[in-house]
Amino acid sequence: MVGLGFVLILCAVTMLVLAVVIRRRSGLPWARVIEMDTGPTRTLAKPLYSARLGLTGKPDYLLQQGQALIPVEVKPNRQASQPYLSDLMQLAAYLVLLEETTGNAPPYGLLRYANDTFRLRYTDEVRNEVLNSLAEMRDLLTATDVARNHDEIARCRGCGFRSQCEEALS
Repeated sequence: MVGLGFVLILCAVTMLVLAVVIRRRSGLPWARVIEMDTGPTRTLAKPLYSARLGLTGKPDYLLQQGQALIPVEVKPNRQASQPYLSDLMQLAAYLVLLEETTGNAPPYGLLRYANDTFRLRYTDEVRNEVLNSLAEMRDLLTATDVARNHDEIARCRGCGFRSQCEEALS
C-alpha cells in the first residue's frame, strides 16, 4: 500500500514538473485567465468597444496579472521568426481598447504563434500608430479613388474589388 502511494505521489510530481516546463516554453506569463474568446467555453460575453474611436474587438484571452489586464491574441497555425505587422496592429488595437474601456493602460500584450510568443509593450508610439491608422482608414472610406498599396499578386487574386480595380496585378 505504501508503494502505491509513493508511485501516485511520484506521478503527481512528474506531471507538475511537465506542466511547469510546458508553461515556460509557451512564453505566457503566470496569470489568471479572466476572459477567453476561443474554444467551446467562450467567456468574453461582450467585445471591447469604444464609441469615441469607433473601434470594437475581442482578444482571444484576457489575463489578469496583479491589477493589469493583458490581451493575448493567438495565431495557432502561424510560424514566423518575427510577428506580422497586421497581427501587431490587431494586438495594439486591443491595447487601446482596454485603455479606453477600463481607464487603465495595459503594460503590454502578447501575440502567440505556433512556436513563439511575442510581447508588444504599450507605449505612446503604439497608441498613436493605432489612432493614426484609424484616421487613415476613415479617410480612405470616404475617398473616391484609392491606390493599390502593395505589389503582391496573391493579395490581388483574393481581393473582392479585383474586377473593378484598374491597378490589379496579373
